[in-house]
Amino acid sequence: MARTITRYGDFWPYYLREHAKPETRRLHYIGTALTFVFLAIALTYGGWWWVLVPLAGYGFAWGAHFGVEKNRPATFTYPLWSLFSDYRMFFLWLSGRLEPHLKQAGVSA
Repeated sequence: MARTITRYGDFWPYYLREHAKPETRRLHYIGTALTFVFLAIALTYGGWWWVLVPLAGYGFAWGAHFGVEKNRPATFTYPLWSLFSDYRMFFLWLSGRLEPHLKQAGVSA
């Protein structure tokens, strides 16, 4: 049985290793970007648009894990750390600062 991660500092490299394939990360970025789009629409128009915020984020992410990475999403075990890390990875990538984190975790960019 795998050990339980009890510190976020240990979770972050684990999270990055669970997203080792560029296509997995790419699908996460699409889903995360769509969460902002649907959030903006939901805040502007209300209604059913709220449903699309988590569906976009989790739909693309889980599709990437099951279809590309072939692993179990970290969300199932570490939901809050995983959610935080999705956005952390997205903004690090967007700002061009993700590669050192990947390398430190042992993932080739």
